[in-house]
Amino acid sequence: MAPGRGDTDLLLHRVAQSIIKAGYCPAGTTQINTARPDAGPCDMDVLVLPGGPTLRISQSLGREARGCRLDPEALEAAVALVQASLPESDCLIVNKFGKHEADGRGFRTVIAEALALELPVLVGLNALNAEPFFEFSGGIAEKIEPSADDLKHWLLSSMASRHDVAC
Repeated sequence: MAPGRGDTDLLLHRVAQSIIKAGYCPAGTTQINTARPDAGPCDMDVLVLPGGPTLRISQSLGREARGCRLDPEALEAAVALVQASLPESDCLIVNKFGKHEADGRGFRTVIAEALALELPVLVGLNALNAEPFFEFSGGIAEKIEPSADDLKHWLLSSMASRHDVAC
């Protein structure tokens, strides 16, 4: 959890790109928010790791809309792409354990599969879904300071014994 709006997205994207440059092959998604020219809420895209595609996971509901803008079909398309790449990966990075995951959908099954494969899993989190996340994780989750260096160090040390995957 990073303190500012969108900070977790930027942090996880930077860490993912850093480990890719170091030769690792992460599965997962990082979120890229793009300001809208009409001054409405930003567009939300996810980059499927390691190299794409980028999928728009937000819907444009109009400038005054207050409801959830997540496009569940687009999210599930990203989930399917990540799930297919999981066995050939060094780790899993998930941009956010959000409402879908808290409700038992989204990346929840992929996170469990990655843990069953003994892959390190790095998940972005916000305060709204912290309780369901910690309940889901069953006490094995470890809080890491929202620092690119700390996150990268944790991932690299967790993957050290698994660097037999070519990306």
